[in-house]
This record gives sequence, structure tokens and C-alpha cells, in this order.
Amino acid sequence: MLIVLTVLFTVALVAPIMFRRIGRSAFYVLAAVPAAAFIWLLVTFPRYTGADQTLASGAPNAPPSVVIPWIPDLKVELAFRMDTLAAVLSILILGVGSLVLFYCARYFRPGDAQMGAFGSQLLAFAAAMFGLVTADDLILLFIFWEITTVLSYLLIGYSAHRLSARRAALQALVVTTFGGLTMLVGMVLIGDAAGTFRISEIMAMAPQLLERGALVDIAVVLMLIGAISKSALVPFHFWLPAAMAAPTPVSAYLHAAAMVKAGIYLVARLAPGFSESTYWHAVVLVLGLSTMLLGGWRALRQHDLKLILAYGTVSQLGFLTLVVGLGNREAAIAGLGLLLAHGFFKATLFLVVGIVDHQAGTRDIRKLSGIYRSAPKLFVVAVIGAASMAGVPPLLGFVAKESVYETFVHFAEKQGTFGAAVLLAGVVVGSILTFAYSARFVWGGFAAKPNCRPTPFKPVPWAFIGAPAILAAVTVLFGLWPAPIDAAVSSYADLYPADGAPTHLALWHGFTTALLLTVITIGAGVLLFWQRLRVEKLQARFTAPLDAERSYRGIIGVLDDVAVWITGRTQRGSLMFYLFVILTVAVLTPLSALLWRGASLPDQFHWWDTPLQAVIGVAIILGALAAARANKRFLAVLMVSVTGYGIALIFALQGAPDLALTQMLVETIVLVAFVLALRSLPARLWKREPAGHRLLRALLGTAFGATMVLIAMTAMNSRVAEPISLLYPDLAYEVGGGANIVNVTLVDVRAWDTFGEISVLAMAATGVASLIFVRGRGDKRRRAEGVATGSVDRGREHFASTGRQEATLALARKFSSVSRDAWLVAGRTLAPERRSIIFEVITRLLFHSVIMFSIYLLLAGHNIPGGGFAGGLMAGLALTIRYLAGGRFELAEASPVSAGLLLGGGLGIAGLTAAAPLLFGGQILQSAIIKFTWPIFGEIKFVTSTIFDIGVYLVVVGLVLDVLRSLGSEIDERSEGGSSDDEDLLEPEPEIVSKEEEVAR
Repeated sequence: MLIVLTVLFTVALVAPIMFRRIGRSAFYVLAAVPAAAFIWLLVTFPRYTGADQTLASGAPNAPPSVVIPWIPDLKVELAFRMDTLAAVLSILILGVGSLVLFYCARYFRPGDAQMGAFGSQLLAFAAAMFGLVTADDLILLFIFWEITTVLSYLLIGYSAHRLSARRAALQALVVTTFGGLTMLVGMVLIGDAAGTFRISEIMAMAPQLLERGALVDIAVVLMLIGAISKSALVPFHFWLPAAMAAPTPVSAYLHAAAMVKAGIYLVARLAPGFSESTYWHAVVLVLGLSTMLLGGWRALRQHDLKLILAYGTVSQLGFLTLVVGLGNREAAIAGLGLLLAHGFFKATLFLVVGIVDHQAGTRDIRKLSGIYRSAPKLFVVAVIGAASMAGVPPLLGFVAKESVYETFVHFAEKQGTFGAAVLLAGVVVGSILTFAYSARFVWGGFAAKPNCRPTPFKPVPWAFIGAPAILAAVTVLFGLWPAPIDAAVSSYADLYPADGAPTHLALWHGFTTALLLTVITIGAGVLLFWQRLRVEKLQARFTAPLDAERSYRGIIGVLDDVAVWITGRTQRGSLMFYLFVILTVAVLTPLSALLWRGASLPDQFHWWDTPLQAVIGVAIILGALAAARANKRFLAVLMVSVTGYGIALIFALQGAPDLALTQMLVETIVLVAFVLALRSLPARLWKREPAGHRLLRALLGTAFGATMVLIAMTAMNSRVAEPISLLYPDLAYEVGGGANIVNVTLVDVRAWDTFGEISVLAMAATGVASLIFVRGRGDKRRRAEGVATGSVDRGREHFASTGRQEATLALARKFSSVSRDAWLVAGRTLAPERRSIIFEVITRLLFHSVIMFSIYLLLAGHNIPGGGFAGGLMAGLALTIRYLAGGRFELAEASPVSAGLLLGGGLGIAGLTAAAPLLFGGQILQSAIIKFTWPIFGEIKFVTSTIFDIGVYLVVVGLVLDVLRSLGSEIDERSEGGSSDDEDLLEPEPEIVSKEEEVAR
């Protein structure tokens, strides 16, 4: 299972590269991956059905499973389990998925630029669905659940240039995310009640959980809300027809084997244990029947072939929920049989619609005519799929529907209630509607219509029709021979207690009530289709009092209005106001809690260890006061830096060299970043003196600092146990393999925190870049190669306009044409008045040494002061020096690697290092200590967490590079008066002169 899942995601990751190399034929390669997994599934299928034990016996199912510890403290595991239900769903996920990918190779036209992303997303969708149905942990199931939500959003919004596609994708995202988050609450409640999130264990103890009453009942309902939103049941049904804006292969896969089947799967997974909960039948049966009838009724008035099938899917999803949620052995067999039948015939019909649209250029049944003559093979495939959907013998759809009829007949007889009779009648009425819209589909798409000229239709190659033809053949085969399907689903039915004679899927059950209902269904369905014009007129006169989609848009509109109202009163565009609100809340909230609970302050205070600490403290206070009184931005920033450097000295005096080094480097980098940003701001802080507001701000800042000190003192004085930090020295040396407690804590003991921090750094760098750059990220900057007199000549008019003499321009051209300067390019890119020869010489002397020292800090940080953060900041400082010495072209020379690549590469290395121990039976972020001997170097002890630290190093360097490029190079470029394209900046503009001026010259 884990191998299949890994391969699916891996191939999805590299899929865009395949499409760039071999074009749309890459779809065949992608199709081969789930096809191979499908063959593996068929070969190993008996392993997933023979070991099942009935839930009634009190023993959980015991099919093959894989469990990898993930977050033990939260009882979350990477647990996978392939039982009968998961295997049956995987048949659709892998089998139909491979056929849909194969079909895409002919559906898309050559040269489509988005094919790579589409193929990658579709295969990743299959992987996410496979992970969802095999997950044996509720939290893991939720993760895959939300991955399918995100991928469906991307796939539905494939045609992003169309408003309908964007709106449909967003609508599906909002609805299913709402359901997913609601479901998560239910999962947490039921996992907490059970003491485990393992699904198999929860199902085994379901009878005991139900005895706990309302809490578990509410948790089950919350989980069902997630299922009905995902499977588009009333009142969430409206998102699914709108999702028809997606390409047809997406519709085929989403409706037949993925996404919407996730909700059906969840109902089927919970039903054996929780179908007896208080609100189960009220939710499942009522909403299922309502959705079946509503979807079938609306399908009868559609004129788009895809919309007929879309509303038909809504109806069938209600039908499936109704059956699998009934909660008995007979319903389990019928439900899984119908689930497979629906996957086969619905995928067939959607792929047929894609061919019709592709070859005829329309899906409107009012324009399609006579296609059965021009595409007889396609017509036969469509008839088989539609007949199976309608429940016509001898197809698989008939076998499944006959079994469903038997189930509800027996249910009505056993219950003997009016509600059971209404349920049976509703199923029959819904099936009649199904037959009618199935006939409408065939007639609308292929029949010759009066007063309508035959539709031009291109010949359909076998490679295009192959996928739906295979699915149609499967429908016929298992309709005539349903024994394999029956054997496949029977072990799932064994999860329910035996109730009466065993039932089976079969083509012929004899002359039964169910057969009579089938005859009634077909007869009434034919009549309803024959009177389709009258039905359409009736539907045109009928207006529903409530419309779910209008209600959704109304709710979204209200939320938008409320958001605008709140935003207008809180987001004023004033940084001062934002800080005032944040700091006020940060002062009042903790102070209120301390006053309510009573602050526990220490009895005595130790003011300083040495007088030097007092001196530095006074300097910090003076710096803060000077920053508050400063009228110019640069002076304010400089005074703030005084406080930062003072804190670094305090760290050093307290015996924390790591913290001191990092603080010193951070202050230096931040100071440079501030100074670079200040170039775009006025020199003065205030346009007018802020009068009393300055005192108020100073008091608020002082109150915030005092509050933090009070919290720290209270926390330290309230301690009742030994600090955990006392164990850090032993943990660092014995477990983490290093003598530097700080660094080992960052990359080993508390590496999860560090991974979160570098993720935030990457997001912050991306945010800064996105605020500055309009196009791209500034990575593809023109380097200094070939930049000679042209780049300085470009500034001639600027220098002349400011009163520069021609001699200055000549000197600038002389300096700019230095061809021998290959390393520090300031001589070719900066005018003389902007150069500092001393600074350039110092840069030549220090740059390489600083880079080497940064690498030393990185590699030695496990045992002495240093590490990835400090090393990355040191390397960033070296890049800063290069930039200050030579300008933006020098920065491009110094950093030919993209900042985005450094950030992504660093996160990737850290993530792979975190996950790698899983391959060796370890835990996430677990480190290994490797000892070996090298000639000359002697005995070496290497700790694998150093690789994680390399990722940290790269992220920090990428962050600094992003800041330099955005606040440095980009502002330089704009101040030079150029466009955002470097090519335009470096090429001199042609000078336009008149003929008289040309002659005079």
C-alpha cells in the first residue's frame, strides 16, 4: 500500500517534466502507473477479504496494515489498512483512473501548455483518494480528504480564463472545506471518546461508544455532514453540477471514482458500527431519498449532456447513501454492488460526452442530431452505459438495482411501518426518474431529431473510444456474471450480524416483488420519457420556493458585506493604529489573567552579576528613549539597533555565545534591511509633530515591556517542578550527539519547532518579494556580463540634468569600461561618485573568508557556537557586503542561484531529512550518529541532523537574498528610472533627433 501511494505521488510530482519531453503521450505513461497498481490489487485481492472478522464477535478486522508512528503524544499515526471496503473503492480509483488518464491522451490537443499540470494533478488526485480509503487513522483520513478538496479545486478551475470555471472551483472548495472542517470536529470528539484515532479500533468498540450518549451521537452527525457535503447531498448538492466547468476527464473521474465517492466511502465505513446511533437514519435516509428525487427531477429538464449526467450523479449519490447507510448485511452487499456499477456506467457516459463534445463541438441536445449513424460504435457504448444506469437487464446496473429493491422490500416487510413503505416508494420513484433521464441522454445525444439537420461528426479513433468501450464491456460482463463482484463485497457484509437468509448479487432471483418493481420502473420510465414535452412544460411552470445555490450566494454575499464592514473599521492602512490595537490587547489580556489569578512575584531580586551588565542595561534604556524621541527614520532605526546590540552583549556576558552571535548577526542584517527600505521613505518620521500621541505610544510600549517582564517573573516564580532544560545537556550529548546544547536543541530535540520556523521564514521572504515584485521574483536579473559603457551611458541624461559636467561623464565611461575586473564588477556598473575603493578592497579581502567562516559555523555548530541559523546569517552578511560594495549587478554576480530555489531547496532538504528515518524503521526527525575514520582527518563523528541544519542554512541565505533583491536591487532599479525588465534597463534607448540637428552634428 505504502509503495503504491509513494509511487503515485512521486510520478505525479515529475509528470510536468514528462509532458515537456514527450507531449500528450505522457498521459500513457501516467496511465500505466495506476494500471500497474490495479493489477497488483487484483492479484492480492484475496488477502483483503479472507481475514475479515465480524464486528459482532467483538474482534476488529485484521487485513494487511502498515503503522508508522507520527505524533505519539497526540495519538496520531501514519496507519494504512487495506480491507474489503478499501479494496473495492481502490478498484474504481485505480482502474477507472488509469482509463481516464489513457483517454486524456486523445482528449487534449497537442501543444496545450497546461497538460503537464493537469496530468500531475489528476494522478495526485488518484493518489490522494487511494490514501483516503486505505487510511486507518481519522486525522490521516482528514488530511487526504482535504488534499482531494484542494486538487478538485485546481482541476475544476482548469479553464481559469473562464469566470464560470473559477466560480465553480471556488464554490466546490468552500462547500467541501466547510464540510471537512465540521467533520474534523466530529473526528476529534469521537477519537477523544475512544482514546484512539485508529479507525479499526474505533469500529471495534463502537457498541461501547454508543452507550456514552449524546456526545458520540453528535460526533457521528458532524462526520456525516462532511460526508454529505463531499458527496453533494441536499442541501450541498448545488456545487456538483456547477463543477461541470471542469474538463470532461475530470468530470468522469470525479463522479465515478473519486471526490464524491469519498462521502459514500465514509458512510459505508461508519455504518457497521454507528448506524444504530440516534440521528443516523434521520440524516442518511431522509437526505439520501431527498437527493435522489431532486437530482432525478432536475436531470429531466437539462439540455446539456454533461448536466444531465451531473444531476443524474446527484440522484445516484443520494441513492448510494440511502443504501449503504441503511445499516444491515443485505444493504451492504447491494450498496457496494451499486457503488461499482455506478462507477463503471457513469465513467463510461462522461467519457462518451467528452468524445461527442470533442468531435461535434457541442453538448446541447437541441443541436445534436443523427450521431448514431455517424458514430455507431460510440452509440453502442453509450446505450450500454445508459441502460446500466437505468437498470435494464442483463447489465450490472440491473443486478445492483434488483438487489437494492430486494433490500428495501425486506426492510419494509420487517419494519412494517409507514416510513419504511414511503422509503420503498421513494426508491421506486427515483428509479423511474433515473430511467427517464437515461433515455433522455441517449435520445438527446444520438437520435435523429425532426427539424434538425444532422450534426457534422468527425470519425472516432479506437484509441479515443477504447476507455469507455472497456468500461461498457465490464458492465456487460459482470451483469451476466456477477459472481466475482458478489464474492468481492461479501466479506464487507460480514461486518454486520447475520439477519435472515444470506443474500447475493445475481442476474436472476426468480419472480419476486423486486422483479415486479423493476417492470414498473421500466414501464413508468418509458411513459415519462414519452411525455417529456409535457414534463418540461410542467417543470417550467414550477418554481422551487428554496434554491440551495441562491441561498449559498446570499450567505456568501452577507459574509462579504460583513467582512467589508469590519475591514473598513479595522484595516485603516495605519501601521500605528494596528500596533496600538495589537499591543493594547497584548497588555490587557495577560494583565487581566494575572490580576484574576493573582501574580506570584519573587520575594527578592538580583539586579546584575557584574557592573558591566548595569552599564549595558542603561545603554539599552537610553537607546529605547532616543528611538522614541527621534524625528528622523534613520536615527530611530539606529537607536533601535543599539538596544538589539545591547541585548547581544547581555547574552554574551551571561555565557550564551550562540545567542549572542545570532542576535548580533540578526541585528546587522535587520539594520541593513531597514536602511535599504528607508531609501523609499521620507527622511522625517512625522509630517507634523504628534503632540500628546507620542507620550501615549511611549507609555504603551513601556507597559508592554513591563507586562512581559511581569509574566516572565510570575512564570519563573510559579514553577513547581524541575525545569525540563536541566535534562538538555545529557539529551544533547547522549541522544543528539553534540556538545552545543542550543544547536542540538534546534536541529534534534525540538526540531519540529525549527521546521515550523524555517517554514515561516520562507513564507515571510515570499511575502516580502510579492509586495515588491510585480512580475517574477527578481531571480532572472541581468548579470554584469557584457555590461560596459552602455549601462553608464544610459544614465547620461540623468547626470547632465543634475548639473554634472561632461568630464564627470567621461570619467564614468572610463571606469565603466574596465574589462579586466572579473570578480568585483563595481568598476563596470557603478559611476565613480557612487564607488568606495576602500570598501571594495575590504570586500575583496573579506568575502571569501566570511563565506568560509559561515560554512565553518554551519558544520561546527553541533559542538561549538554556530549552526545553520548563524552560518546562514553570516553568509547573508557576506552577500550584503558584496551588494553594498558593487550594487545590484554585483549582487547578481555573487548569487547566480535563485532565492526561491534556495528557500525551496532548504525546506526540501529539511523535509526529506525529517522523513528519511521512516524508511529505516525510525521516527520522523530522528537523528543517527555515524562514526568513521578518514586519513589525515582521523576519527569523525557525523550526526545526520547536520543535513537538517544545511536546510536551515539555505533557507536563511535565501531569505537574506530575497530581502536584498527586493529592498535593494529592485529599489535601485526603479530609482534609475528603468522599467521592470532588465533588458530594457541595460539597453540604451535610441536618441531621437531632427534632420536639422543631424546635419548640424
